[in-house]
Amino acid sequence: MASAHTPPFGDTPGHPPGSEGEGVRPLHVAVVMDGNGRWAKQRGLPRSLGHRAGVEALRRTVSAAPKLGIGWLTVFGFSTENWSRPAAEVAELMALPKRYFETDLARLEREGVRVRALGRREGLSKELIRLLDEAQARTAGNDAFHLNIAFNYGGQADIVDAARRFAEQVAAGTARPGDLDEARFGGLLSSSGAPPPDVIVRPSGEQRLSNFLLWEAAYAELVFQDVLWPDYGEEHLRAALAEFAARDRRYGAIVADDVLAAG
Repeated sequence: MASAHTPPFGDTPGHPPGSEGEGVRPLHVAVVMDGNGRWAKQRGLPRSLGHRAGVEALRRTVSAAPKLGIGWLTVFGFSTENWSRPAAEVAELMALPKRYFETDLARLEREGVRVRALGRREGLSKELIRLLDEAQARTAGNDAFHLNIAFNYGGQADIVDAARRFAEQVAAGTARPGDLDEARFGGLLSSSGAPPPDVIVRPSGEQRLSNFLLWEAAYAELVFQDVLWPDYGEEHLRAALAEFAARDRRYGAIVADDVLAAG
């Protein structure tokens, strides 16, 4: 699905350009779905309608992504900090996965999309946990496209949870402190199994990560766009990828021309 449209600027997971394992792979794009409330306010609508319009933007983005050479899409739906919002808005946010999967899960399953939920389960209703588990189970055998939904997720919380998992392994005698390195720690995060994001896109005009994929973002390019999430579509995603493609990704190294220029 994605491979037929793969552009030449993806890199093999875990290998910076020029390394031994270099190759071409579909991109991993992460998106902070931001601006629903402001979109609704601009139109004199309840914030709940902004969140519902955001679900439509998610549908458009998921549909467009494979055509643009994206193989992994990670979207930020609900953060661990969002619990502090008014109860009515939290309830509306909690209902969004149901709105999406009730209409789209069969299509995602049929089109080879694999769904994964990132984040903590604590605080989620039994119905929502069942829904997320069902989406993951029904699509577990798919590999044409990967959709990661970060829900009740926070980058700091995920790092703490990974550290706790390793501490439990040490306490159980299945690991030693000296066994810990970046690769092992990354494998304990909820995003394990996916390549690190190539680019993190944030619409809405805000320019911050907001506790999203903090470990995984070490070498991600950041693209900020002045469009509210409910208005997002293929043209905006295409523009973000064009900006990303123009970047020079060095992964902390320098290229030969820079060495020559320095004398």
